[in-house]
Amino acid sequence: MNPPNTRLDETDKRILQLLLQDGRLSNAKLAEQLHLSETPCWRRLKRLESEGYIEGYQARLNRHKLGMGVVAFAQVTFGDHSGQAPMAFEEKMAEMPEILSCHNVSGDCDYILQIVAEDLEQYGNFVRDQLRILPGITAIRSNLALREVKAGQMLPV
Repeated sequence: MNPPNTRLDETDKRILQLLLQDGRLSNAKLAEQLHLSETPCWRRLKRLESEGYIEGYQARLNRHKLGMGVVAFAQVTFGDHSGQAPMAFEEKMAEMPEILSCHNVSGDCDYILQIVAEDLEQYGNFVRDQLRILPGITAIRSNLALREVKAGQMLPV
């Protein structure tokens, strides 16, 4: 297996950078910025998609405008790592729209969740009514974001 980025040349990397900045760029605009004709640009873009470098396209939404004023990071600990509880937990996390990300981690807890809510009351209700009831969880520790310094998925290319 090749190490990451070994199949990407500078033009491929530039395509990825441009799409990170504006995922709505048309092929014509992309080709123009790369100083390529449209057909080779389109072929490169399709190759990057088919090889999995580009997994999809989505809009970045303003959570404040959508009424989601709270971002919390919950550290979840399981008492028993055997059995079905951790797998069932992961499946449940994938179904919950309030969970922006869920990471199985090393260290003091088993999972770190990034969660959004309208306010503290809604977040508290979510933890009480949806997280605490899941089997196998022995502890949930929350950290609330006071201010967002950097957010997004702008991977360094």
